[in-house]
This record gives sequence, C-alpha cells and structure tokens, in this order.
Amino acid sequence: MNCYYLGLRKFRIFGLILSFIFMFPFSLQANSINTHQNKNQQDRAVCEADLKQKIDDILNQKKLKRSHWGILVKTLDNQTTLYELNPQKYFIPASNVKLLTTAATLIKFGSNYQIKTPVYASGDYPNLSVLKVVGKGDPTLSSEQLETLAKQLKIKGIQRIENLVVEDSSIDENTINPTWEWEDIQFYYAPSVNRLILNENAVLLSLYPQELGEKLTIKWSDPLAAKQWEIDNKTITGDKDSPYSVTINRNFEKPLLTITGSLAINSEPDLFGMAVVNPGQYFLDSLEFYLEKEGIDIINSEVMYGNNELDDLVKITEIESHKLEKIITKANQESNNLYAESLLNMMVDDTSENTAIDTLKATLESLKLDSDMYHLKDGSGLSRHNLVSPEVFVNLLTSIQGTPVGEVYRQSLAIGGVNGTLENRFKETKVEGKIQAKTGTLSGASSLSGYIEPSNYSQLAFSIMVNQSDLPASELRKIIDEIVINLAYLEPC
Repeated sequence: MNCYYLGLRKFRIFGLILSFIFMFPFSLQANSINTHQNKNQQDRAVCEADLKQKIDDILNQKKLKRSHWGILVKTLDNQTTLYELNPQKYFIPASNVKLLTTAATLIKFGSNYQIKTPVYASGDYPNLSVLKVVGKGDPTLSSEQLETLAKQLKIKGIQRIENLVVEDSSIDENTINPTWEWEDIQFYYAPSVNRLILNENAVLLSLYPQELGEKLTIKWSDPLAAKQWEIDNKTITGDKDSPYSVTINRNFEKPLLTITGSLAINSEPDLFGMAVVNPGQYFLDSLEFYLEKEGIDIINSEVMYGNNELDDLVKITEIESHKLEKIITKANQESNNLYAESLLNMMVDDTSENTAIDTLKATLESLKLDSDMYHLKDGSGLSRHNLVSPEVFVNLLTSIQGTPVGEVYRQSLAIGGVNGTLENRFKETKVEGKIQAKTGTLSGASSLSGYIEPSNYSQLAFSIMVNQSDLPASELRKIIDEIVINLAYLEPC
C-alpha cells in the first residue's frame, strides 16, 4: 500500500510539472473538453415535462408490441408521481418479491436479530445419552460451525453419544414450494427450505473432460451431499472446440440425475450447483462426521420432524446466525432464494394459525400496504403465482424510508455498477453508483425496483416491470436500463 501511494504521489507531481510547462495550450484543451461535456450534458438532460414522452418513445418499439409493462416513478420526499403506466395492474414480479419479504422481517425483528440454533443434551459426561440439535431455519449455518461444535464438545470431555438427534421442525420432509417449476428444483437456486439448513442446502457438481470419446469425470464438492444422488453418466468428451451440449435431468421418482451431452476436450470444468436431496439427512451425516472426526463415538442417529418434547434435555450451547442486517443484504444484493424463503419462515411461529405470508402482510400494514393489493405464494419470487403491482413496490420503498430500519433496508439493495446483481449493469453511465435496486428475472418477465439519485433532481423511488415478453432477459434488461438512465438525467427545467 505504501508503494502504491508513493507511486501515485510521483505521478501527481509529474503531472503538475507538465501543467506548468504547457499551461496555456492545456487550458485551451481543457476548456474545449469541458464545453463539449457541458453541451452533451445539456443535450441529454431530460426535463420533467418531457419524461413521459421519453419513456413512451422507448416502449413504443415494434418488438415490445406484445409485452405488458408496468411503471411507476415518484419523488422520494413528497411522493409526486412523475410517470405511471399500469401502476395498479398485477404483474409477476420475480425476485422483486424479496423487497416485501426482507422489509417485513426487518420491521418485525430488527437489524440486530440473530437466529439461534439450540443444542440440548442429557446424560453424564463423558457419555451422553442424547445430543439433540434443533433446527430453527438459520440459512447461514455452515459445515465450519458444525466442526466448531464438535471441537467444543470434545473439549468438554464428551467421548460417547448414545443417541444423536437432529430435529427439523418443518412439518415433514417435503419442503419444496409446490408452485415452483419442476425444472428449477434440482438446482441450487431452488433448494428445499427446511429448518435444518446446511451450506445453503446446495452442493457443487463439476464435470471434467477426459480423453477424446471418454465419459466426463464427475466430482462433487461434498461427498456427504453427493451420496444422496444416483448418477447416470451418458456424457462424452468431444473434439477440441466442439459445441457444448451438456444437460442434467432429474428423475422425480427417485434421486437420479441423468447427465448427457458433450464437452470439448480443451474446455474448462463445467460447474453445476445442485440442490441437496434430503437436507435433514445431510445435516445429520455432516454432524456425525465431525463428531467422529473428534473421536466421539456415535451409537444411534436419527432425523426427527415436527416439534418434539425436550423431556429432561438441558440446553448446553447454541449456534448463532449472522445478524439479520447481513442476511437481508445477501437476500437482496445476491437475490439468494434460500435466504429469502428462510426469512419468510421466520414470520410465523410454529404454534400460530396464520401462515407466514399472513404475518408478512400484517407486518407490512404498518407501512400502509393494503394486504389485498398483492398476492404471494413464496418469499423469493420463484413462483409464477405471485402477483404484485408497481404501486405496491413504490409505496413500500417510500414508506419504509421513514422508519428506523429505512437506511439499513436501502443499504441492503444492490448498487448499480458496483455490487450484487447490478454489478455489471450501469457501468460507465450516469447511473453508476447512484441507483440502489432489486432485480427480478423469470423467462418472459423482468423487473427492477428501487431508488435513484439524479444529479439535478430530487431522489426517486421507482418500479419497472415487464411480463409476457418473448424477448431474452438480456434485451429486456437493456430496455429497463435505458428507462432508468433517462431518470438519472432528470432536471426541473
């Protein structure tokens, strides 16, 4: 770092000398550049009165004729409407649903809340009759934390566990949302969402080319998760630079993956994030592995479902999650579906008659969001049964800013050209670093809702959604971005 600043200092000194030597011609050139830049700025400026025509012109393209668009743009301070198109119509919002989920959990629990996974035991050291871990839906729990737990138990002198139990308080083993598409649920972005989550209930599968004509070699990042899958390997190593054609299909009658297609002999490994088949069993297998690694003998082990009596068990420790502020940031910035669904699960306790979505809606009524204005089937946006209007998102974005968690919520969103799902959007534009928003993408649907800070206008809250399009997602994003860039050039003129 010191060398960097020394080099930077020398560069600045050298530039300063040149400026004195060539002061006059450089000044002329600088004035010329500034004049040109100012002219471009004036040419690009979008007057408030012209905004409607600018956006209408973008949407009146022939290729968008069959698309269904919904847009609402308001000032953040006094909620003045600057542009609207179907603001109260329902749209499939895709991952913009996470805006509702994260807002509700943040309001209900606060930014410093942590999910605590309790560990109970009975018996006398060094031999325990029962060791029980009760899952509470912590999406941040990792193998490293289980390894740490095993080491702590070893330090306490535990040598033998008669019955190792992990409890998943989910109702049963079926924790896949029934409204998700089947082709999604074999992959990492649509895993089971239970109460015993480990490593985001996902595992990495890698395919490596071999000699020409040979099957690809399959490797897993975690053999404990991998053993739940059966593999039918029908792949082949293709010629140098041959077309890629690998596909993975799941047999839903049993955990069988059929892998077909060709990967060129000179290709890099082909990587797939796969969902863990049985997360509860994976959690148990992993905990048992780390306990035995520490020399602790396990006699019996099982996964229990539902809420069970603790009897004479005593809590001996607990595993804490990251703070909620960090969890919602990952859900929003990275659009992590498992995190969002875990947050939704937090919205109702195991004894309540209300569903988690009922509680979410009741919580958001504090922001004056009418529960009849939107319909949800999940907390992540993977479901095509979700229906939300642009007005709901803009009302949420403006209302939450007046709450104690408003700034934490805003900072949880991706920043254009900087991080998260917006890292590669708006680079080298006037919007870079000036927009905080949530993306959303499903086939035929794209959305973007959030905040933008125009240089010469008050801050804005906006929601842009498109459904029923036959255009690729990349093209829809370009059109949405064009609209947003016009907002960045907004002026009162």
